[in-house]
Amino acid sequence: MCDYSLHAVQSRPAVVGETLITTTFRGTSTRGFASEKDPAVAVCMLPGTELAFADNVRYDSRWIWTKTIGYRVGVFNEVEPDVPDRHHDAVEFPDGSHVLVTQLCEGQRVTILQLPALHPPVEQKPKVAEARPSVFASLFLG
Repeated sequence: MCDYSLHAVQSRPAVVGETLITTTFRGTSTRGFASEKDPAVAVCMLPGTELAFADNVRYDSRWIWTKTIGYRVGVFNEVEPDVPDRHHDAVEFPDGSHVLVTQLCEGQRVTILQLPALHPPVEQKPKVAEARPSVFASLFLG
């Protein structure tokens, strides 16, 4: 998924094993992930995508300074998906904390470790009737 603010930016899905950078997309105030070879194209991820950062994750706090989280791995997720006109894309860390993708400091390298498993719906087959007669049938059939 790519945040609502990136709908005007060209995008493509993430690929396992590729290394991306965090960047601010031209013409927006939103940060996201892009390939170093094609920094104008947003790389979108599904919730559950596992990420490995090259260094401990840095992000902009609501103040002037940046903060560092003592983790290099996380899972792409979304927060407050039912709230419109807000950034939802986030990275969840092993301690349960989240950082919005748009708050990640620019220039960080991140590798896609694993995409979430997508299972097609499994068609339920009707159960086969048992070979032995039921108690009800044995009472009346004899």
